Amino acid sequence: MSMKRFFDTVPGICTWLTLILMFLLSWLLPVWVSIFIILFDVYWLLKTIFLSFHLRATFTEMKKNMKIDWLARLEERRTDKEDKDWRDIVQLVILPMYNEPYEVVRESFLRLAAAHYPKDKMIVVLALEARAGTDARETGNRIEAEFKDTFYKFLITVHPDGLPDEIPGKGSNESWAGMRVKEGIIDPAGISYDRILVSVFDIDTQIFPEYFGRLTYTFFSSHDPLRAIYQPVPLFVNNLSESNALSRVVSFSCTFWQMMQQSRPERLTSFSSQSMSFETLTEIGFWQKDIVSEDSRIFWQGFFRYHGDFRTEPLFFPVAMDAPSAPTFWGTMKNIYKQQRRWAWGSENVPYLLEGFREDKTISKKKRWYWTFNAIEGYHSWATNSLMIFALGWLPLFLGGKHYNETLLAYNLPHITRFIIMLSMIGVASSAVLSILILPPRQEKLRIRDYGVYILQWVLMPFTLIIFGALPGIEAQTRLALGGKWRLGFWVTPKGRHPETGRGSGKR
Repeated sequence: MSMKRFFDTVPGICTWLTLILMFLLSWLLPVWVSIFIILFDVYWLLKTIFLSFHLRATFTEMKKNMKIDWLARLEERRTDKEDKDWRDIVQLVILPMYNEPYEVVRESFLRLAAAHYPKDKMIVVLALEARAGTDARETGNRIEAEFKDTFYKFLITVHPDGLPDEIPGKGSNESWAGMRVKEGIIDPAGISYDRILVSVFDIDTQIFPEYFGRLTYTFFSSHDPLRAIYQPVPLFVNNLSESNALSRVVSFSCTFWQMMQQSRPERLTSFSSQSMSFETLTEIGFWQKDIVSEDSRIFWQGFFRYHGDFRTEPLFFPVAMDAPSAPTFWGTMKNIYKQQRRWAWGSENVPYLLEGFREDKTISKKKRWYWTFNAIEGYHSWATNSLMIFALGWLPLFLGGKHYNETLLAYNLPHITRFIIMLSMIGVASSAVLSILILPPRQEKLRIRDYGVYILQWVLMPFTLIIFGALPGIEAQTRLALGGKWRLGFWVTPKGRHPETGRGSGKR
């Protein structure tokens, strides 16, 4: 087995070893397992409290940032001495599309057209897939007819199917689009790469009016701005009124995790929609074409290209996206699971960074150990923490034998763990409140009872942590370890709008 192949198995080995030891040690060492799970539950409680402070800090900063006129702020800080004139910055937006319906694509373009940024400084690329067929091309034609004169430049690219060293997916499409806009617009116009900020958005991503102003302001304010990716907070609220409770809990949980990470920038990596300098993107070599998790891999490409001198800069500013949904309940469940499994497939970055650290000895040992631990621990926690919390409180009782079950510890174990978990639910209660406060004002169709449902839906969180957290995490890491035919390809989350309401149904 090659070293690279061994690295592929690391996340899966760690996860399966934990799951096996849960049962084995509950049988052989029930007393020690009982002590461990009590301590682990206390750790989880303290971690929940700790992360809740970060969540609130980001929420406060984000709400404040959304009220600011960022172009006015840019005007205030503009001086000849700084040689940083925001009016020189061109916003390049790449929107990779598969076969999403016209309504979804148009909503995203309407929000771009409403952006508080000069449209003569915006280049917009709609990146189609040839394999999507004539329907996708027709959607592109309709969008072009409506919006081609709105921006400085509008370009449709069509990514060919079956190119060598590629897999069908966002990464290969984005790279194709990036090269075409470079060759067809940027280079002929002589636009300096360091004066272009490129944002790659999922096709359902809808920006808030001040996004590009906030992005530009953060770019100018950052130390060494070319050595960073700029990360917004994803809010899955576009189709909120038609997504079901499970979908909302899973999606808001993702939003809250990203918000917590924004207040811990030393641990933040790129996710989904993001922005960066075009000069940096070209030096990195665009997005990799043969992987699923290109949105997080681009961070590691930059990290190794600049020998560890690279970071993700939090914007403390949101973008709006779709939550997984479908016309039927079970269809929605399937879409949620598949989306979570695709995100969990980000564990393919673990072997990439382990291999990178093995080859690049110029990166400090501190950074190598820090990121190695965080990456492995993050995916391990994804797949195992909820199972340990909800299983180890009773596994020793079932497997520990008669002698253990006669002890005072055995009698008190479920009561102690239940009490600690109930205290941890304070964090869930906070999430319930924030899930209401974070709703954008345009949710005018919500009734009073809807808000009650949005709060009560958080009782489903223990269920979602296991079914839509641990299980897809375990499957993704197991497939990565097995390799070959078990490896995942890129799965496109279905998106759509209900014909009666204009809100999300999830049907293509």
